[in-house]
Amino acid sequence: MAEPIPFSAALRERSSGAHSGSEHSGFMADLLQGRGTRDDYIALVAQHCDKLTRLPALEADLEFLIGPDWREQVEALPTTARYVERIERVGATWPGGFVAHHYTRYLGDLSGGLFIGKLMQRQFGFDTNGIGFYLFGDIADPRAFKEVYREQLDAAPWDAAEQERVIDEVLLAYRFNTELFEDLGRAKQSSAA
Repeated sequence: MAEPIPFSAALRERSSGAHSGSEHSGFMADLLQGRGTRDDYIALVAQHCDKLTRLPALEADLEFLIGPDWREQVEALPTTARYVERIERVGATWPGGFVAHHYTRYLGDLSGGLFIGKLMQRQFGFDTNGIGFYLFGDIADPRAFKEVYREQLDAAPWDAAEQERVIDEVLLAYRFNTELFEDLGRAKQSSAA
């Protein structure tokens, strides 16, 4: 009899295409391939949810990139507002929903964020200022952190139906990410016109 696939492996497998798709949307692909501008990067950083526990790093990045009055200069795009509303709604009422968005933000940001941070560092000449959100100084070994995180996912007392529901929520989170990159691309085009 074959061993059942651990929940974390099923989640990773089922969401990998959505994660990859969001990173390869026009706006993000341009940014990652060196065709984006510093302003494009600033627009992306300004759309991160302010409820993340890495808020001090995000605020420091925005102050460095925009200035001390950054709060008056940034505005959430429609997708960001919908995304935040979704996180607040499911996070407050459904543990699996909270975990789905936590997984997307933290494991996604840890996996891709280290890469994005290094790219932005090279592309725009940043040292650590401006990319603090993508630095994980309190995580000595990202690979070990992710392994423990996945072990904890596997230990969650969810039946198959609840696991499927969590996977669907992760896919929805990635869809929000893709839509955000599309919003950023449209905003860039309209400001260039």
